[in-house]
Parts: sequence; structure tokens; C-alpha cells
Amino acid sequence: IPFGAGRRGCPGITFAIAVAELALAKLMLNFNFGLPHGATDKDLDMTESPGDTVSKKIPLLVNVRKNNKY
Repeated sequence: IPFGAGRRGCPGITFAIAVAELALAKLMLNFNFGLPHGATDKDLDMTESPGDTVSKKIPLLVNVRKNNKY
């Protein structure tokens, strides 16, 4: 997350990072993430495609299920 640096850096950086961490923690608490049926960790390709922004060369497919424990 870009916030700038130096004297003119974003004053809300600590708050924004805390909110992003909280959102990620809530996702991990409330959902189960897994690979599609038949896929293994060896099938994952985390290669990035070149360009101005970072994106995956091959899309990442995941199964997301609601965690009913909470």
C-alpha cells in the first residue's frame, strides 16, 4: 500500500495498515480457503507477469467456503 515517505508521508498510515490487517484477519476467521478439487500445492504457479502493476501470469483459483464455527 503506497503512502509516500518523508515529511509529507500519509499521517493515517498506521490506521490504514491496522484496518487492512483486521479485514484480512476477519476473512481468515470466517472463511476456509483451499485449492480446487484435484489440485495440489505443486500446481500453484506464482509467476508474475511483467508490466507497470503486479499481476499473476496465471490466475490463482481457490475455493472459499463459509466457516460455520463462528
